[in-house]
Amino acid sequence: MRQALATRRIPRWGAVTAFALALSAAVSTPKPTPTLLVVLVVDQFRADYIGRYGHQWHAGLRRLIDDGAWFANAAYPYLTTVTCAGHTTIATGTFPLRHGMISNTWWDRASGAAVTCTTDRSESPLSYGGHAQEGHSPDLLQRPTLADVLRADSKPAARPHVVSLSLKPRSAITLAGQAADAVAWFDAGDTWATSTAYTNAPITEVQQFVSANPVEEMRGQMWERVLTSDQYLYDDDGVGEQPPDGWNSRFPHAFGDSANPRFYQQWRASPFSDQYLTDLSRALVEAFELGQGDRTDYLAIGYSALDYVGHRFGPRSHEVQDVLARLDGALGELLDALDRHVGRDRYVVALSADHGVSPIPERALTEGIDAGRTAPDAVAANVETLLTERHGPGPYVASLQRHDLHFLPGVYEQLKRHPGDLDAVIGLIKRAPGMWRVYRKDQLQDANTAVDPVTRAVGLSYFAGRSGDLILVPKPYWIGEGYAASHGSPFSYDTLVPVLLYGDGITPGRYSSAATPADIAPTLASLAGVTLAEADGRVLVEALAND
Repeated sequence: MRQALATRRIPRWGAVTAFALALSAAVSTPKPTPTLLVVLVVDQFRADYIGRYGHQWHAGLRRLIDDGAWFANAAYPYLTTVTCAGHTTIATGTFPLRHGMISNTWWDRASGAAVTCTTDRSESPLSYGGHAQEGHSPDLLQRPTLADVLRADSKPAARPHVVSLSLKPRSAITLAGQAADAVAWFDAGDTWATSTAYTNAPITEVQQFVSANPVEEMRGQMWERVLTSDQYLYDDDGVGEQPPDGWNSRFPHAFGDSANPRFYQQWRASPFSDQYLTDLSRALVEAFELGQGDRTDYLAIGYSALDYVGHRFGPRSHEVQDVLARLDGALGELLDALDRHVGRDRYVVALSADHGVSPIPERALTEGIDAGRTAPDAVAANVETLLTERHGPGPYVASLQRHDLHFLPGVYEQLKRHPGDLDAVIGLIKRAPGMWRVYRKDQLQDANTAVDPVTRAVGLSYFAGRSGDLILVPKPYWIGEGYAASHGSPFSYDTLVPVLLYGDGITPGRYSSAATPADIAPTLASLAGVTLAEADGRVLVEALAND
């Protein structure tokens, strides 16, 4: 692409003055494209963490904020703010109604079972040490990622290297797309793994690092605060915290030793998993010589620790603050490594999050906020009872997955023929604790253009064939059971996330213009000289340097 741009001729129309010739030459001279695009996604990074905890950061996060372009009003405009949807939106520049990754898990009508967004039984897991349990692939992804477009737009001899890493397969895979040099995640079998969807054998460069740096070296170690205790806000032992097994709500936290099965859960929910990803990424930058050629390579890192910690301890915890403070240091190491091995003027970094997180409801209640926990199993059971009373023995309900209630085949059509029964079902759901709105799927055809922001959010998350027959929206500050804090709503604490751009060609500053993480892929594509075929996001031109 760079060569094609450099040799392109500007047509001439009649006599042209010397000034016009000079001007056209200046305009037609392309700015060198970056040799490395870096996409960092910090799982569950709320936008307000920057203002709340940013004084604790002095390295990588601070460098991105102070020396980069910070879009302070960036938000997801859709309903189901979860990991798979968010990472896919960042990678493709499209929203769930187009890319199809509507949630982490949804009900598959064809098989009559729940499916996760990347699990693929037709593919085999490949382990880097232990026993990997699950095969994964990008098969359900409906739109190409930025990395896919970079590869497709290049000549085979100059095909970019693509590396994507995370603890979660749904993060690493959706950031990568259909093909890559290395895609790795931490499998449910507690080992680093990849899949036959990407390679026929473990990648040598990944294997070398994992073999030399076993996660198990952390057994018996201690997670202490990296800052002095007076530098943390709020209480260490907050109301409603649900620490992982083997830990309590106060620092320090000891990792299990010997063959304690709780060790891996604890390691995931600690800043040391983020550090491991950073160290692995730095090693692969060198091993694959990312950013060293005339192509534009791609590195993506999905940092998952904040999500695991935030679910357990909540957004005001010392644990969340410590994960961010340590991530700040790890990102400083990564940026320093990129300066050395790639060159400060040759790479561009984009950092965002897949979603935010709610307050812990029990804590919100103590502060006078209407908050609580919904009971989806009870909602599904009550609907089943109502329809049994009206139409005889069922079953009628196939599944209630987060927002999506699926009826068994033919039931919804039957209810449409009896609108009084459908209205009764909707009314019953709305009366359940914490429930607010219910949408019928046949009302959502044009909902993505609705003026009402919640209705539009539901429409942008709706994908026909995967989404439910009814879409349920809870009240603000109401979440499901299972974790201290959670996400997945259209409310600001879940939708507002950072969007940071940094590197050559980026004009530093704080920008108040509206933005969304879907803008990242179009913006990076523009810098790399490629074009996405379809995008819901825009190029963030206000942050692009003119010279």
